[in-house]
Amino acid sequence: MGNTYPNQNEGELKKMQSCLSVWLVKHGIIHRSLGFDYQGIETLQIKPEDWHSVAVILYVYGYNYLRSQCAYDVAPGGLLASVYHLTRIEYGVTKQEYGAYQPEEVCIKVFASRKNPRIPSVFWIWKSADFQERESYDMLGISYENHPRLKRILMRESWIGWPLRKDYVAPHFYEIQDAH
Repeated sequence: MGNTYPNQNEGELKKMQSCLSVWLVKHGIIHRSLGFDYQGIETLQIKPEDWHSVAVILYVYGYNYLRSQCAYDVAPGGLLASVYHLTRIEYGVTKQEYGAYQPEEVCIKVFASRKNPRIPSVFWIWKSADFQERESYDMLGISYENHPRLKRILMRESWIGWPLRKDYVAPHFYEIQDAH
């Protein structure tokens, strides 16, 4: 299994793969499984340079709904993460046919360096990424390549810095000590 990340041995990998992860491995798509959350939804790590092509593949595979996109600062001075929650919705499937229909979901994490955080935009695949990627840009400074309107959405255009980064210092902020 040479197409996965090096710190996973084959036995561990087989035990923790979902159908999607197995399919990606079978088709030679490089990714890393980060495990499952409490609801059984798998989280996959994709490299920034592979993200756009993997996103297209996921859309074709049936993940036609971007439930949410967010971003966070992993650690002060560390990586920034862009997180995508995708859902595979099958139209025309009713509860009578399959009991309680539960659509497939996957969580994708794309990590970017802090110095030059660049990740391909998925706006052209899932239009709902528009404001969500803009918010991640505005708060953390992640540049989403090929986004049609990548500009600040919450802060004014003249704002300096990225307020949700852990190493951010607010301009003109003075902490008051022992103010009682």
